[in-house]
Amino acid sequence: MRVNVYTVSQINGYIKRLFENDVFLNDLYIEGEISNFKLHTNGHIFFSLKDETGSIDCVMFRSYAQRLEFMPKNGESVLAGGRVALYEKTGSYQLYVNYMQPAGKGALYMAFEKLKQKLDAEGLFSSEHKKPIPEYPKTVAVVTSPTGAAVRDIINVAGRRNPSVKLVIVPVLVQGENAAKDIAHGIELVNEWGGADTVIVGRGGGSMEDLWAFNEEIVARAIFNSKIPVISAVGHEVDFTIADFAADFRAPTPSAAAEIAVPAAQPFEMRYKNANKRMTTALDTRLSKCKMRYEHAVGTRKMQRPLEEIYELQMYLDNKLEGITKAMQHTSEKSAAALNAAMAAVEALSPMNVVRRGYALVYSGGSLVKSAADLKQGDEIDISLRNGSVTASVKGIKDGSKETEF
Repeated sequence: MRVNVYTVSQINGYIKRLFENDVFLNDLYIEGEISNFKLHTNGHIFFSLKDETGSIDCVMFRSYAQRLEFMPKNGESVLAGGRVALYEKTGSYQLYVNYMQPAGKGALYMAFEKLKQKLDAEGLFSSEHKKPIPEYPKTVAVVTSPTGAAVRDIINVAGRRNPSVKLVIVPVLVQGENAAKDIAHGIELVNEWGGADTVIVGRGGGSMEDLWAFNEEIVARAIFNSKIPVISAVGHEVDFTIADFAADFRAPTPSAAAEIAVPAAQPFEMRYKNANKRMTTALDTRLSKCKMRYEHAVGTRKMQRPLEEIYELQMYLDNKLEGITKAMQHTSEKSAAALNAAMAAVEALSPMNVVRRGYALVYSGGSLVKSAADLKQGDEIDISLRNGSVTASVKGIKDGSKETEF
C-alpha cells in the first residue's frame, strides 16, 4: 500500500492556497477588542482582536497604518477590514488589516475612563495634593512582586546609584483577582510602619488585562491616602494606569522609578567637597583680613584688638575642623552599616540560599530552566544540589496537568 509523504512547506503552501481561493476570507470585516497592541519601529502594527470566547492575530502594514486617523490602543473596540491568510513560515493564520475604524469603546477601556473621570472629579489627581519626592531618602519601600523583573531592576539601579539608601521590599500580588486588594494593603502596611521616606508601587509590562490591578479604585485610594510620597512605576513608558494619575510622581518604568527615588552618591561627594572648599575660602579670607589688621596695628602700636580676633578665629577654625571630622566619621560608619545591610539583602536573594535549604536548580545549555515547557526529550540538564551537581537526560516532562512519557 502506497503512503503519500509531504513536507511541512508543501502542506503550508497547500493550506495557504485554500485561504487565497476562499472568496469569504479574502474580503471581510471583523469587530473585536484590541489586545497585545504593538507598534513596531518599522511602522507595522501588530495586535489581536478578541471577543468573549476567542481571538485572532492581526497585522497592519505601514502603508495602511499611515492612513489611520486615530492611534489604536489596548481595550478599544474596532472594526477591522482585510483578508485572512496563512503565514507560511509558521503555519499560522492571521488577519491582514487594510482598514480600521473605532467601533465603540472596549469594556476595559470604558471602565478605565469611567473610574478616571470619577476620581478626577473627587480631586484625587489634583496637583495640589501631590507630595514632593524626598531628595535625600534613607529608606525606600518597594511594593511589588518579589519574583518579577521589576524588583530586580529596582534593586540593581538603586544599589548602583547609592548603596547607603535602604530598600525594603513589600511582596504583593500584581496580577489576578486579589492583586488590587493586596497592593492596597501593602501601601497601608508601609504607612503603618512609618519607616520609609518614599514608596515605589509598580510592576513590569504586560497587556491591559495584566496591568488591570493598578486600575482598581482601591489601589488609587490607597495611593492618595498614603502619608508617604508614592512613585508609580507600572509597565512600560506607553502604559498608563489609574495608579499613575493618583501617585505623587509617575515613572515610565520601574528602573526609572529607582533613578528618581534614589539619589546618586557622587553628587553628595561633590556637594561636600564644594561646601568644604567654600568654607575654607571664607576662613582664609577672614584670616587674611585679621592679619592685615594685625600688621596695621603693629605699625600704630594698637595690637590688642587684632590679636583677640586672631585668637577667636583660631578657636572658630578648630571647632569647625573638629565638627567636620566627626561628621565624616559618622557618615563613614553609617555608609558601612548600610553597605553591610545591602549586601545581606542581596545574599538573601541569592539562588544558592534556595539550594542550601534543600531545593535544586536546573540548568540546560548554561541557562536556568524556569519552565517544563523549556525542555524537550533528550535535552541534557545539570542539576545543582547543596553538596554537588548531577547531569541527566530528559526522558519525560510533566507540565501542569499534562504528562508526556517518552
